[in-house]
Amino acid sequence: MAEMALKRVYEPAQAEDGTRVLVDRLWPRGLRKDKADIDLWAKDVAPSDALRRWFGHKPERWKEFEKRYRDELAAPEAQQQVDAIRALARKDHVTLLYAAHDEAMNNAVALRNYLRERY
Repeated sequence: MAEMALKRVYEPAQAEDGTRVLVDRLWPRGLRKDKADIDLWAKDVAPSDALRRWFGHKPERWKEFEKRYRDELAAPEAQQQVDAIRALARKDHVTLLYAAHDEAMNNAVALRNYLRERY
C-alpha cells in the first residue's frame, strides 16, 4: 500500500496529493463544495457523532478515542469505505483530508494508523 498523506481540507490542493479523500462525517465549515477539490467523501469511516463529541480533541482521551474508533471501523458500513480507500492506495497516492485544527490527534491520523496496521 502506498503511503497516505494527511492534510487539512482547507489547504490548497496539490498535484502530489493524488486521490483526495475527506474522512469527516460533517462537511467542513465555510468550504464550498464546488471549491473543495475532493475525489471521495468517505463519511462512513468518520467517527460517530457521539464519539466525536466525547473526544472533544482532549489529548488525555486520545488513546481511548483511537480504541473506540477502531471498534467503529469494524462495522460493515465503515469496512466498505475502508476497503475502497485501501484499493485507491494500492493504485495511487492518497491524501486523507480532515477539518480539525489539531494535526496530531484527529480521526484522519487514527484512520491512517489503522490502515497501516491492518493492511
